[in-house]
Amino acid sequence: MAAPKSVLAVVSVLGKDQKGVVAQFATYMAERGINIEDMDQRVVRGFFVMDMLVDLKDLTIDLSALITGLLDLGRKIDMEVRVHLHSERKAKRVALLVSREPHCLQQLLGDFKSRKLRGEIVGVLANHPDLEPVAKEAGLSFAWESSNDINKHFDWLGKQLAAMKPDLVVLARYMRILPGQIVKMLADKIINIHPSLLPYFPGPAPYKQAYESGVRVHGCTAHFVTEQLDEGPVIMQDVFHINVGSDSLDDVKRKGLELEANVLSKAVQLFLDEELVVVDGKVIFKPGISRFMQAT
Repeated sequence: MAAPKSVLAVVSVLGKDQKGVVAQFATYMAERGINIEDMDQRVVRGFFVMDMLVDLKDLTIDLSALITGLLDLGRKIDMEVRVHLHSERKAKRVALLVSREPHCLQQLLGDFKSRKLRGEIVGVLANHPDLEPVAKEAGLSFAWESSNDINKHFDWLGKQLAAMKPDLVVLARYMRILPGQIVKMLADKIINIHPSLLPYFPGPAPYKQAYESGVRVHGCTAHFVTEQLDEGPVIMQDVFHINVGSDSLDDVKRKGLELEANVLSKAVQLFLDEELVVVDGKVIFKPGISRFMQAT
């Protein structure tokens, strides 16, 4: 008789570091016939992060009871617990917000097409029609509403996003400050790219500011969006060099635009592969459940 097939799941645990967390969860698993196949744990800035790959084929209780029990255990020790079943893992839904500049949108579309980014683009939303041909060529739905009447635009945008139910919203050079109600609706689910090394040169025209200030290193920042402009948790940053005295402002912009697209795409990849979490306003990196899923 063939051996029963594995029924794999990933259990993720997050919270303030304390003694005995691994032991409590390992004991809970063992008492219910669950085998731990792989595990990664770490403590970052006082926070405990753990991902466990488990096999449920010999589970001695109902699956719903298991999940409820894990959540209850997490609550008792003030830990957030998530359970991802391998067979039910769905691609995350991604909405792209754009304006007129194509570089970030084109990079993202190329990376989704090559499967570097694992997710499903559910639509492209804009405040100008300029990038509709780019979206249509990729077979994506595109909709836009002028932002001349900003309240009307944001009312439209909020309804569009509510209907799309995205797991992630990417501001691919959208160039508008989102209102608080949209930010709250999608807390820790909106990623923006800002063309400077925040907190330096926030706000508009950062390339011009950097060029005129004479700095020799400039860069860009991918961050989560909060109600405080350009102050959300930083995901990643990268830099390029300015040859002061020989580079023109156009040279600075050209270098920056290429870097922006790459950094934004990498930040999106980290989110989609669940290699980061936001805790107390800071981004914490972890291996991510994709590591376990790829190995099975």
